[in-house]
Amino acid sequence: MSMNNVSAKSDGLIGPEAEPALATHSGLLIVNADDWGRDTENTDRTLDCVLCGAVSSVSAMVFMEDSERAAAIALERRIDAGLHLNFTSRFSRHGTSSLLIEHQHRLARFLQRYRLAQVLFHPGLTNSFEYVVFAQLDEFQRIYGEGPNRVDGHHHMHHCANVILPKLIPSGIVVRRNFTFQRGEKGFFNRMYRRLVDSMLQRRHHLTDFFFALPPLEPPDRLRKIFSLAQQFVVEVETHPVNTQEYRFLTKGEIFRLAGNVRVARRYVPLKTGEHPRPTTNASNFGAHLACSLPYAFVFGWTMYQSLIQPSKYL
Repeated sequence: MSMNNVSAKSDGLIGPEAEPALATHSGLLIVNADDWGRDTENTDRTLDCVLCGAVSSVSAMVFMEDSERAAAIALERRIDAGLHLNFTSRFSRHGTSSLLIEHQHRLARFLQRYRLAQVLFHPGLTNSFEYVVFAQLDEFQRIYGEGPNRVDGHHHMHHCANVILPKLIPSGIVVRRNFTFQRGEKGFFNRMYRRLVDSMLQRRHHLTDFFFALPPLEPPDRLRKIFSLAQQFVVEVETHPVNTQEYRFLTKGEIFRLAGNVRVARRYVPLKTGEHPRPTTNASNFGAHLACSLPYAFVFGWTMYQSLIQPSKYL
């Protein structure tokens, strides 16, 4: 099953420019529910959606009030769970290390203070990012019995410069890409920045072909078009069943009506033997990092400048 990046310009969709998926592979519709384990309401509503076949997989939060119960449910019912890295919502599990909470608080204060904070590398927070990421990786392994084979981020903060440039996410696993946009939804340099981030991720990780949010649910033609892409491509759709409209859409069968003959996957896309990101040799590490960092800095600078002129168009 292909996980190459593609562009479907004939449908008016803008994705990163790359080679198309192999025609010999069929598509896949992955509906992934975020915030598994955040609290009992998030977990229970998501479980309902999984049991009725409307959700393929979940993104699990750790160090939250319902994290351990959610992990036990996932293991018992064989629910496909990845790690939902969290830098911005305070860890709510009783007994969480005060040092970990303090490190996370520093990150949240920085990321929520500035509009474009996630695209700015902050050298003073390098240790805090490393500490918080590795703590969550270790905790996931503790409560799920193995490390995650998939990582995304709460509020998509796994795309932070402080996460991507130091390569804090383990190599070779699936990482969530940027949203796929329709023409005109974002400015040119905004799209260029997001394509650059996806390109950097693809060097070390597996990405789906497209990524969308489930809402807005109207007009229905939007979702029909998204679901139809899954006939040929690997498409991830993000949902939050704690939201009443999304929960009803998923549990009342509307998703199956709009999807038509496209089935919702039972799990997240499996990795095939031989499918690996492009390796980087030790001799080329510096050059590869420089090649990525320079255009990253340029696009960031231009995006920052443009956002000051037309802030509604950016991020």
